[in-house]
Amino acid sequence: MAIDKPYLDIPGTTVFDADRSRQGYWLNQFCMSLMKADNRERFKSDEAGYLDEWPMTHDQKQAVLARDMNRMISLGGNIYFLAKIGATDGKSFQQMAASMTGMTEDEYRDMMVAGGRSPEGNRYVGESTGASRDDGAPE
Repeated sequence: MAIDKPYLDIPGTTVFDADRSRQGYWLNQFCMSLMKADNRERFKSDEAGYLDEWPMTHDQKQAVLARDMNRMISLGGNIYFLAKIGATDGKSFQQMAASMTGMTEDEYRDMMVAGGRSPEGNRYVGESTGASRDDGAPE
């Protein structure tokens, strides 16, 4: 039985739910392996070889190699697990978040200090057409 997921129409937002958790299980397990120094060293010395030890999809492995955080999220990655990749690369969470928005780190920081992203146009897809969600959720 399919479950209605009204949250899927929020622009620029991927909700990490049970389906995404299942999809990204091995990707997230790989990320957690990077908590151990010897695994970080093995990964840094041969990224593709280390990734081949994990039963991830080809697309997930390619996204890791490209450090495409948005793609990893769309393939089931959880940002809190993916942060282990950034830490392995010597990146701060702010640097990772900026890369995901297409902004420089300074632009991202300035946006966040100024109050974050405007909610206008970012609530749900139907908002821009004037459509009602009709799912009982507050608008």
